[in-house]
Amino acid sequence: MRKASIERNTKETSIAVEVNLDGQGNYDIETGIGFLNHMLEQLSRHSLIDITVKAKGDTHIDYHHTTEDSALAIGEALNKALGNRVGITRFGQALSAMDETLSRVVVDCSNRPYL
Repeated sequence: MRKASIERNTKETSIAVEVNLDGQGNYDIETGIGFLNHMLEQLSRHSLIDITVKAKGDTHIDYHHTTEDSALAIGEALNKALGNRVGITRFGQALSAMDETLSRVVVDCSNRPYL
């Protein structure tokens, strides 16, 4: 199975992430930031990727470091879980209408060093 775990520790944050790309959309998210928890739960639910995130950060100052370092750790875990990428389409995109918004997601899995 395509799984990975990452721990990221900085002066501002301590984050542990686990992903299972072949999951069922199960999640256990604790970042200390309600909206970030909600968005990561939606990512897990709609992608069917099992995601666990345990993050502690300097949220008494602001949410920036916890949000950024959580995203970096999740990205590292996804990269590790993808392995050699055999059989994976290089990129994909999706549009989703939600209430008064249009959400767009584009993912490039080519392993190039660009965002």
